[in-house]
Amino acid sequence: MDMMARATQIVGAAMVALRRRNAPREPAIGTAPQIPGAREQGIMTLKMPTARGWAEGEVPQAAEGLRVHAFARDLRHPRWVEVLPNGDVLVAESQQEEDPPRSLLDRAAQATMRRAGALGKSANRVSLLRDADGDGVAEVRETFVEGQRQPFGMALVGERFFLGNTDALLEFRYQTGATRLEGEGRLLARFKPGGHWTRSLLLSPDKRQLYVGVGSLSNIADFGMEVEEGRAAIWQVDLEGGQARVFASGLRNPVGMAWEPETGALWTVVNERDGLGDETPPDYLTSVREGGFYGWPFCYWGQTIDDRVPQDPAEVARAIRPDYALGGHTASLGLCWVPEGTLPGFGEGMAIGQHGSWNRSILSGYKLIFVPFRDSRPSGPPRDILWGFLSEDERYSRGRPVGVALGPDGRSLLMADDVGNVVWRVTGA
Repeated sequence: MDMMARATQIVGAAMVALRRRNAPREPAIGTAPQIPGAREQGIMTLKMPTARGWAEGEVPQAAEGLRVHAFARDLRHPRWVEVLPNGDVLVAESQQEEDPPRSLLDRAAQATMRRAGALGKSANRVSLLRDADGDGVAEVRETFVEGQRQPFGMALVGERFFLGNTDALLEFRYQTGATRLEGEGRLLARFKPGGHWTRSLLLSPDKRQLYVGVGSLSNIADFGMEVEEGRAAIWQVDLEGGQARVFASGLRNPVGMAWEPETGALWTVVNERDGLGDETPPDYLTSVREGGFYGWPFCYWGQTIDDRVPQDPAEVARAIRPDYALGGHTASLGLCWVPEGTLPGFGEGMAIGQHGSWNRSILSGYKLIFVPFRDSRPSGPPRDILWGFLSEDERYSRGRPVGVALGPDGRSLLMADDVGNVVWRVTGA
């Protein structure tokens, strides 16, 4: 790191200590969160734990009545999990790569993210894991596809396999039981790379449409709205005709998506904007309406104006308030519907992988949580499923939760841990 970037980091550390003294102690969580007023930060808070990984014999802590063990270890930055109908488990191994820094703060942020294991050379592959003997541990590992550009979301319809790279949606031919894809894949849609780079995928229940999460390039349209066109949105791609369109917008970084089975509503988790305080605004879980606009970059949590952004009153007026706040900067990424009976002691609801904060004075996230549902809506405070990824003094992380999926047996959860390089399996004790 050069001297100027180092100086920026030192000043930032001093600001973290000051802001920690005045940080709100209650998280902004639930359907009616108490969101502190915005306090614009001259130098944005920059704080991440050093990536350490799991020592021999260490595992995350699990809620009472649950147990956790490694389904697969020694992966290379596993980010996303997809379970195929035959029980094979696919894991996207990919990572954010360095963009040219635009400022001293960018340089300091990149140095911090490298230390935290959040920035580096991407493996750019999908691995296949197979638990042939049914003991809950994968004994087969194959390279399913490689040479991709930051692969992330995956979906399968019959013999059609779809892969969400940061710049494109591709289709490959697949045969049941295959351990490797052949060919380069057929281009279905292009997306702008850079910034929030993940492209999660979710099939419609009738398997005719594919939904794609596309995050913003910047924090608050810092480089203008033109470069953000088509971003901060969920796209819908028709798998028969190939047409692609924006389904909903104003979602700064929508990553995990899931269907609520009773109403058929689409839900997503969204990472909100930075630089306004530890709990301001909160990341959120929300149902998504076709044609809906959710505020970014002009406002948040309904019509709360972000006065750092040139305003569009018409857009603000139609902004939809999210359903459920998840706390400030938790980096909630993974999302999975959990049916009743999956985990003992937990009913139906959503499991959410919280990757963990990087820009607040008191760290948040770094756990797998459960939001209970009743009558197709969130119905109470979140519950921890797994934790212990972050050290108590916040100096290092053993792991960071990301994608989460229902296990092949229907009675377990699989969760990617990109700092621990593990896929964890959670079951009843």
